[in-house]
Amino acid sequence: MHEGLILCRFIHFGAVLLLFGMALFRSRLFGPWLRAFDAGPAGLHLQRRTGVLAGIALASALAWLMLTAAYLSGEWASAVDPQTLGLVLGNTWFGHVWVVHLVLNALLVIFCHRATPGAVLTLNALLLMTLAPVGHGAMFDGIKGQLLIVNQMLHLLGVGTWLGGLAMLAVLLKSAKSVDLAAVLRRFSGIGYGLVAIIIATGLINVRALTGGLWPVPAFDGFGLVLTVKATLVLGMLVLAALNRRLAHMAELPVARLKLSVFAEGLLGAGALAAVSLLGTLPPMLA
Repeated sequence: MHEGLILCRFIHFGAVLLLFGMALFRSRLFGPWLRAFDAGPAGLHLQRRTGVLAGIALASALAWLMLTAAYLSGEWASAVDPQTLGLVLGNTWFGHVWVVHLVLNALLVIFCHRATPGAVLTLNALLLMTLAPVGHGAMFDGIKGQLLIVNQMLHLLGVGTWLGGLAMLAVLLKSAKSVDLAAVLRRFSGIGYGLVAIIIATGLINVRALTGGLWPVPAFDGFGLVLTVKATLVLGMLVLAALNRRLAHMAELPVARLKLSVFAEGLLGAGALAAVSLLGTLPPMLA
């Protein structure tokens, strides 16, 4: 059950983060550069893929609920037992939040091809933010718990913008012929400074709130070890992001090297996301 829950968290977090980041990239951050791309075959194909991604998010959200029911009861049969599922949804904090989350996800699946880009972005943002209250912030009551949830929302929005932006860069590097790639890359690199600041600041606040110190003790065991692995992967992403920035400012854009670098950065991001999926199932270690 535990391994299944980790895998389910990984799939769901990945889908929701990508949906938000790609929607923000297309409708707000780089809309003027992407009009020709969105109107062409590659843009329409990407639109269909985002619909599939929304469906994956919904399926994994339902699986997360079922696995949680089985985990809480200790029996696999509870995963498909309507009474147990009803108890989880109606009598737990996770369930109350998950009802809202599932409704938002269902609306996104229904309207992702029908609503305006702004409405789709709003749904994606709300869907992402409703993941924050089911994290470790739910351990705390009162103002501390509320502030930690808000902090986690900011963290998720920053991570989603980064990972979704990387996914869009990979798509554009592969198929876009009508996009000024150099301009897009330079602008994304500029935005990256703010993203990194938000991600690091909110991440350190989370660590401080959950462990009572600047880092868990011991740092290389259990929760601390997974957190250290995650931080190392993020550091690797920062190094590759700096390399991408240098490549984007070259006189002639080295597309092949950029593809490799963006792909490697995406792999490190997937590794960091896997670490996060495991962290969410582990109790924090107090300093």
